[in-house]
Amino acid sequence: MFISSAFAQTAPAAAGGGDMLSSLGSMLPLVLMFVVLYFVMIRPQMKRQKEARAMIEALAKGDEVATAGGVLGKITSLGDQYLGLEIANGVEIKVQRSAVVQVLPKGAVK
Repeated sequence: MFISSAFAQTAPAAAGGGDMLSSLGSMLPLVLMFVVLYFVMIRPQMKRQKEARAMIEALAKGDEVATAGGVLGKITSLGDQYLGLEIANGVEIKVQRSAVVQVLPKGAVK
């Protein structure tokens, strides 16, 4: 019932393309918000993911790393999905490559 009366109250359509122009003008703020959202939130996140992927692919034997769980160690072996970390003399664990969050400077792990 309310919708019927709302349609009855609309202004008559003007001749030409004025109706289309006003609808595009009303959508402009929404489009601008999505563009700003893309450049402020989505694009930086994609850049961080790309950098993290490049860091994981560049890991080499002997690198000192920190994992997501806070474990520090030196890489002793590399596999496609796992790597071996020496966390103490004679103690080696296997972790997923994706668990590595930071490559540390040489000499950081003693």
